[in-house]
Amino acid sequence: MASNLMGAGYDLVLHNRTKEKADKLAAEGGGEVAENPREVAEKCDVVITMVPGPTEVEAVVSGGDGLLEGIRKGSLVIDMSTSSPTLARRLARTARERKASMLDAPVSGGDVGAIEGTLSIMVGGEVKDFERARPLFEAMGNTIIHVGPDGTGQVVKAANQIVVALVMEAVAEALVLGSGAGVVLEKMLDVLSGGLAGNRVMEVKREKYLSRRFEPGGQVKYHRKDLGIALAAGREYGVALPATAVVDQMFGALIARGRDGWDHSALVTLVEELSCRDNYGQGRE
Repeated sequence: MASNLMGAGYDLVLHNRTKEKADKLAAEGGGEVAENPREVAEKCDVVITMVPGPTEVEAVVSGGDGLLEGIRKGSLVIDMSTSSPTLARRLARTARERKASMLDAPVSGGDVGAIEGTLSIMVGGEVKDFERARPLFEAMGNTIIHVGPDGTGQVVKAANQIVVALVMEAVAEALVLGSGAGVVLEKMLDVLSGGLAGNRVMEVKREKYLSRRFEPGGQVKYHRKDLGIALAAGREYGVALPATAVVDQMFGALIARGRDGWDHSALVTLVEELSCRDNYGQGRE
């Protein structure tokens, strides 16, 4: 995402908690490296954050040497992490108290979308701040939608992660059923992809399913974190999410099996084990 911003002509001040990554990107694209988030905020009118989850967002934005310690009057913070709607609202209020603004703008599209600049970006916050940020979003994504006030970007991302997780679980069941009955998986995926069951999971994850190589992509541990955010939002808004809770527990079982760093499509391996099968179709005692 930072590389795409550089490619669009923006001058960046870079900070990463793993400094070597920022140094490498700066060497490739000419950006300046900052020692901490506060220094980034002191030097920039617009600051973009992308970290794993709510704990990291809070530390980077409002912790020691965080962005809000160095924020300028009139600056804009754009958090593109997948985080908590409640935290997004609270940090936006704190930013306004500092005479700055904040958007929650999580993304969907995975590592491929980030590299290719084709992310889907769902944005919560003030319309004027969204319009200010639009040129930056256009350098990173091609579906860019303002979805509502503070926190709603994170609500929509939680909904996105629910759909992705439940589709992955459905695809996993279908693959194990089909292969257990002796159907050739390539043909099965071709047929399913051409009808009403067609979905992006089968398109993007097809080679992982066929090769059984589950290098991430989206990691199991992070998708479970996202479902935890969704379940907390469900409690906050009084919405029942029963299937989400089941898949959350399935991701938890994968983590217990040491697969936390595997691609989230590895849900299929758990369905195999529940079915006492290996390699999708081969039965075992």
